[in-house]
Amino acid sequence: MSTQQAVFEDISKTWGDQIEVLEDQYFEGVKVPCKILPEIFQKLRDEHGFNYLANITAVDFQDRFELVYHIYSIPGNRKLLVKADVDHDQPLAPSAVAIWPTADWQEREVFDLMGIRFEGHPNLQRILLPDEFEGHPLRKDFSMKG
Repeated sequence: MSTQQAVFEDISKTWGDQIEVLEDQYFEGVKVPCKILPEIFQKLRDEHGFNYLANITAVDFQDRFELVYHIYSIPGNRKLLVKADVDHDQPLAPSAVAIWPTADWQEREVFDLMGIRFEGHPNLQRILLPDEFEGHPLRKDFSMKG
């Protein structure tokens, strides 16, 4: 059994069919419910050595957002993709800052450009656009006004 398979089996023992294993040509990963992200992240960091959050991004599917996290175990030379859907009408997700401090500016960027709020973030404010800017320019419904 590969190391990644052991990780998938371990988290599946805890969260069962809430976990969907994803296979991609570049990243193996899991799709999880947004509400359990902090517990999943804690387990991945503390028990499986995923000590570095490299990237957070989001995709607008118009009916939902999808958060995408790229995490790494630097000592273990492993990488993992974690995805979670976020409600498009009430875009709220738990913050990962307490687990990986590198989430700080990345969550602010996702908030600024997509409008997803991260509950528990210590300083959630715009990072790229002025405070008075209206809207979130990476959303598909954002109107480009001349």
